[in-house]
Amino acid sequence: MTEAMAKALYTTVESPLGELLLVGEESATANGGTALASLSMPGQKGGAVIQDGWVRDDGAFAVIAGQLRGYFEGTRRDFDVEYASGVGTDFQRRVWHALDTLPYGTTTSYGKLAERLGISRAAVRALGTAIGRNPLLVVRPCHRVIAADGSLAGYAGGLEAKRRLLDLESANRPEN
Repeated sequence: MTEAMAKALYTTVESPLGELLLVGEESATANGGTALASLSMPGQKGGAVIQDGWVRDDGAFAVIAGQLRGYFEGTRRDFDVEYASGVGTDFQRRVWHALDTLPYGTTTSYGKLAERLGISRAAVRALGTAIGRNPLLVVRPCHRVIAADGSLAGYAGGLEAKRRLLDLESANRPEN
């Protein structure tokens, strides 16, 4: 959440991965009026938990929830979501922006993503840490980053969830 946020809003959305917790803030420029600050799944390492003072507002997340439904149904391949500002360090935001550009149904390795960003091989661990701190699972597709040998590696939502997301996208690629 941004420090200036007057009121944190939240809702929960059912998904094939379990109940997702969406947290955001009101935004005059966001599609649907809510900027997303966090999307967490059950058992997520470092996931958000409902705090005192947060206001449940299912309607504020109607647009985002609809986009998530479309994604899980295989009819949506990207998201039109405004992210809450002020989240993450400059380095993390740079890495997260790169995640946003990874095409649906594809994967890349940590090393290739580092190379694309001009990050030295020695700093790949820092890149992995930034990816692991992504507060917007599913929407910001960190699940598309895999190990150089093609194996699944690191996902805050768990490797089973990562596999399910990659399988969903593989089954629904445009050429399928």
